[in-house]
Amino acid sequence: MKKYGCNQVNWAFSRRDFLTRTGGGFGAVALSSLLAENPLTAAPTAPVNSPLAPRLGHYAAKAKSVIFLFMEGGPSHLDTFDPKESLKKHAGKPLPPSFTKGLITAMGEYNSPIFPDQRQWKQHGQGGLWISDWCKHVAESADDIAVLRSCWANGIVHSNGVCQMNTGSILAGRPSLGAWVSYGLGTLNQNLPAFVAMQDNNGTVVNGPRNWGAGFMPAVYQGTRILPGNEPIANLNTPEGVSDEQQRAKLDFLNTVNRQHAAARPQQSELDARIAAYELAFRMQAEAPETVDLSKETEATKKLYGMDDSVAAPFGRMCLLSRRLVERGVRFVQLYSGAGSKWDAHSGIEKNHGDRFRETDQPVAGLLKDLKSRGLLDSTLVIWGGEFGRTPMSEKGNGRDHNPTGFTMWMAGGGVKGGQVIGTTDEFGLHAVEDRLHVHDLHATILHLLGINHEQLVYSYKGRPERATMNEGEIYRRITG
Repeated sequence: MKKYGCNQVNWAFSRRDFLTRTGGGFGAVALSSLLAENPLTAAPTAPVNSPLAPRLGHYAAKAKSVIFLFMEGGPSHLDTFDPKESLKKHAGKPLPPSFTKGLITAMGEYNSPIFPDQRQWKQHGQGGLWISDWCKHVAESADDIAVLRSCWANGIVHSNGVCQMNTGSILAGRPSLGAWVSYGLGTLNQNLPAFVAMQDNNGTVVNGPRNWGAGFMPAVYQGTRILPGNEPIANLNTPEGVSDEQQRAKLDFLNTVNRQHAAARPQQSELDARIAAYELAFRMQAEAPETVDLSKETEATKKLYGMDDSVAAPFGRMCLLSRRLVERGVRFVQLYSGAGSKWDAHSGIEKNHGDRFRETDQPVAGLLKDLKSRGLLDSTLVIWGGEFGRTPMSEKGNGRDHNPTGFTMWMAGGGVKGGQVIGTTDEFGLHAVEDRLHVHDLHATILHLLGINHEQLVYSYKGRPERATMNEGEIYRRITG
């Protein structure tokens, strides 16, 4: 046997290399187990090739997809879906002493005068829903929507309010609701993202990409941003002069190198996400361009979404695109109106909200009507709302402050019983008082409609079982009738 001295062979390196390769092998086994792991206990246990492979829920789902219409900045419930006679009766006066005794609101103790709404209100649909003239187009679908007047949250400023409505927590770092849905159910179309986010302008949504991020879960579950313009998905188009065969060969080589690198680093989920992203991008080059191409839609359809109006066209395009996405199996689509908190009406609420509804009312109504006419509304849950509502008291004489203690959202389709109002706020619309729905209750209900029991959808993080609703929340079954 030939003997080697320490100056001929670096024994320390060899042992380290052995341990690295062995550990990497165990990591690969763990990774394979992770990819095959089913987060929903009621789903099939057969191994899958992708963490986004479609999976069954805990029970029969009423909805297959979600379209969340997020009005960033906080739309006023008092001027849209929750009329209050007391605002006119006490206009210009402070809240009555009997009402404010010992009252400390989320934004401090209020002494500002009550600010009446300037709207025209009518009852709509067989359920007689009260809806203001700002939402006249959506009002045409009153029998399809359930108005939730008793929502409440913990965030008092935009950063923590938007964070909680998207992730369940006022603190950053948790997975978004769309990421939880992707983790639990995968996607019905492996050639498109499971989770898509869009915004109507080039501003920055409060908290940025964290709103559609995966938090502590593998990065593969995060949302994919679709942009306005000729290239909706960045870097999707194949460079000129590069054939599909060349692109495939390049991708295969990258995947080989990346998987060798990832095998020794199973704790870095970003590597797996990057590999999956490359593969998804290659498949998307065939299907995504057709999906985001609106040129084949009829002029009548585009007009339904308000795309013949330059003001409504940007959001109308997003709403039409969201229909095309869910039509093709995308699980979760989130649209941000007013990116950069443009719904924030501390002053001049008449112009602020007037402009915002001019941009969104017809597109949203068009989405509801189009989904229904195509038989998609029954399987698509549409949600409308922001991070909080507005106060009954005035700010700066003609605006409203943040109000997380009582505000309105609405849901339609996807198993929701339309034409009903759920919950109430007090006589001034300041606090939710009946059938109060916290953000965790809303998230639990959304997951329920998708066939997921929020208490059983678990991700283990640092030895702790984590849930989308942070181990809180109750399903509100009255929403489904």
